[in-house]
This record gives sequence, C-alpha cells and structure tokens, in this order.
Amino acid sequence: MDKKIGFIGCGNMAAAMIAGLAKKGIDGNNIIASNPSCDKLDKLKKQYKINITGNNKDAANSDIIFLSIKPDKYPLVIDEIKDCIKEGAIVVSIAPSISLSFLQDKLGVANKIVRAMPNTPALVGLGITAICPNSLINDEDIKFIEFVFSSFGEYEYIKEELFPAVVGIAGSSPAYVYMFIEALADGGVYAGLPRDKAIKMAASAVLGSAAMVLKTNEHPGSLKDKVCSPGGTTIEAVRELEKGNFRYSVMEAVIKAYEKSTKMS
Repeated sequence: MDKKIGFIGCGNMAAAMIAGLAKKGIDGNNIIASNPSCDKLDKLKKQYKINITGNNKDAANSDIIFLSIKPDKYPLVIDEIKDCIKEGAIVVSIAPSISLSFLQDKLGVANKIVRAMPNTPALVGLGITAICPNSLINDEDIKFIEFVFSSFGEYEYIKEELFPAVVGIAGSSPAYVYMFIEALADGGVYAGLPRDKAIKMAASAVLGSAAMVLKTNEHPGSLKDKVCSPGGTTIEAVRELEKGNFRYSVMEAVIKAYEKSTKMS
C-alpha cells in the first residue's frame, strides 16, 4: 500500500486508528499527522515512526484525509485546507455531528467524502466503524477505504440518517463497558480477589462473551440462558440486576447518547 494517509488532529481517536494501521503493517512513512500540540505528535512519531507536522496543509496533501478534530473546528480547518486537497483524494469525517452535505458545502467543490464513526477499541485492532460514502466514491475507492478501516477492526455500511444511533451503541458504548468491567472487578475485590486479578478476570469474561455472540450468531438472550442453571448462582445474580433495571438503564444510556447526537447534528 503506497498511498498516503493523513490525519488532521491527533486526539484519542486518531491515535487509536494510527496504532491500528501500524499494527496492521502500514509503513509509518505513508502516514502523516498534524496537530497543534507537539507532545502528542512526538509521542506518535516515536512509537509508530510516522511523519508529523504542525501544518494542516501538509497532512491534507494525502490520498485519504481523516478530519479528526472537534466539530466546532471543521469550518475553520476546511477553509484552511480545501485548496490543498488533490484531485481524487478522499476526505473522511469522524465527527459524530458532521454530515456529508455540510462537508460538501464547506469544501465548495465536488469531493470524494466518507462519513465514518469509529470507536476507541481500534487501538487494539478491535474497533467497529460505521461508514457512509457519498456518491462520488467509486469501486476502487471502496477497496482502499475498506483496507484502511479493516486495519483497525470491523466496519459496517450504515445509512447516514442512522449515524446518531451508531453513536449511542458503538461510539460511546466502550465507556459503558469499562464501567461494567470496573463494577465487576469491584464485586470481585469485595469478595476477596486481588484488584489486578479481579480486573483481568472481569475483562476476559466480557471479551470472551462478546466473541461468543459474534462467532456463534446466537441471540444474546439464548447464550444468557445457557449460563443460568435452574436455581443456580447466575439466575440469582440476573434477578438482582433486573431489580435494578439493568437492561432498561443500558437502553436509556444508548437512547440518551442517540438523542444528544441528534441535537448536535
């Protein structure tokens, strides 16, 4: 892969994607990142041997350009780089509230644009990204886009109007899962397990359970039933979770994130 990948902005999400690309074997010479903070850039250069710059225009001169900046910075940054984007380049937005039409309007000319919603597990190659390309993306572009996004996890093509739902269920959900793992570990510590072992066992159980859902294609409820022996410890624990409106609370969290994303859009 000899195409150039540019990142404008180097927050947590961009760093996660760069890490995923590097672990996939993408040569650091083909990656360039710009950011106001030198500390973040220096760390990424040292760790992944990528090119770094303080000038967004340098990063914009790439074959695929990730706009990994805060939503309120989009108008200013696009105005800064739009004349540096070469013909045929793909512009990717990863902001939850930035639409394809907004990007096209700000860029001012017909550009190949992809709206994407990745999540931070990309850092360990286990991300899931929602992708929505505009009409100018061709079959060759699709192959390139899929290659890039598959380097740090899975991807799904999602209609643009459904992106607020993706924010709630995939973009924000790692935070819910971390809270769940922490709570599981706290319970283990209460029961006498050392903290480090409790965290490892809790996280491994969550990872394995997720893999079971994906690999077996069984309904999560069916897999749950297989763990719940009649009159056993697990059904007792499930009953306690239901007393606390566990599933309702999780659903509400997703819905609140969805509603917030809709308002931001």
